[in-house]
Amino acid sequence: MKLFDVYQLFDITPVKAQGSWLWDSKGEKYLDLYGGHAVICIGHSHPHYVSRLTEQLNKIAFYSNSVQNDLQVEFAEKLGKISGYPDYQLFLCNSGAEANENALKLASFVTGRKKVIAFKKAFHGRTSGAVAATDNPKIVAPFNANHDIAFVPMNDEDVLSQALTKDVAAVIIEGIQGVGGIQVPEDSFLQFLSKKCAENGSLLILDEIQSGYGRTGKFFAHQYASIRPHLITTAKGMGNGFPIGGLFIHPDIKPWSGMLGTTFGGNYLASIAGLAVLEVMEKESLIKNAEVLGDYLMNGLKQLSKITALRGRGLMIGIDLPESLKNVRNDLLHKHHIFTGEAKPNTIRLLPSLAMKREEADIFLSALKQELQ
Repeated sequence: MKLFDVYQLFDITPVKAQGSWLWDSKGEKYLDLYGGHAVICIGHSHPHYVSRLTEQLNKIAFYSNSVQNDLQVEFAEKLGKISGYPDYQLFLCNSGAEANENALKLASFVTGRKKVIAFKKAFHGRTSGAVAATDNPKIVAPFNANHDIAFVPMNDEDVLSQALTKDVAAVIIEGIQGVGGIQVPEDSFLQFLSKKCAENGSLLILDEIQSGYGRTGKFFAHQYASIRPHLITTAKGMGNGFPIGGLFIHPDIKPWSGMLGTTFGGNYLASIAGLAVLEVMEKESLIKNAEVLGDYLMNGLKQLSKITALRGRGLMIGIDLPESLKNVRNDLLHKHHIFTGEAKPNTIRLLPSLAMKREEADIFLSALKQELQ
């Protein structure tokens, strides 16, 4: 049987990883500043993380949600404390798309409405509902999961006010747009959005799939705006490579039996992976490191005159280059052995481990400077 060929793959096969580094099957060493779409939060193969998962594997690995899993409770309590949301409720699932799908369902259940407002250049996942809320011409939803989706521009208060009618169940917005090219909503716009949703009886969903989990120097990107959304979705960095998704739910939203469901969400290995990530983040002050290293990278990048625009916060950075330099990302990979991401051929995305070191940032800045000479 052949694999279904839908991915654009590099001819590089990683076989080993440690911290911010990868080694391929040919023995070549690479600096990883992308981490599989912001997945590698605490660094590859962190010894505490590996130890915690290995220990759990020797006990029990998987079981359905039909039995009590005390690790879920411990995980939820620690996540609430570190994130600043101890009074919220947590629904565990397997991915960001599943988290967003359940957020949209929950908004519909709570409000009795169907319409959803999303933002241009948004990407919210690959389930039917999440795809419907994704503004990407390359991705066509087979159906819209019974939601009428309206797309509006980011940071435009007038258009948002006109679109936010009494039939809107929810507004979904990313803390920082990832796939859309690291577009940052203004703090004042998020505050306006929160206020208007409250006045309209619509739920505000913050998609923090990429921008969450300490990446921006705060646990969630929206916390710079000092707002408290009704629903927050997270996933990427949550398990450091183990599939986990989560939905933070406002305490005013009351659950009922069977309201949401998942088979693998919050299984023993997922829960221990999530706990291990939080333990390392707390012990090694990785959220502060993301803030400090992000500022260091931004300051270094501002010195490179050929960069046309910089966006982001912490270790979530978008770098715009002229169209004539659209091959720089490939040159960084093949000539300098540095993995980065892209949003379009001339926009480079940086999503490194939150444990990134200053000397690793210097390696990248030096390589980019060479390519921009």
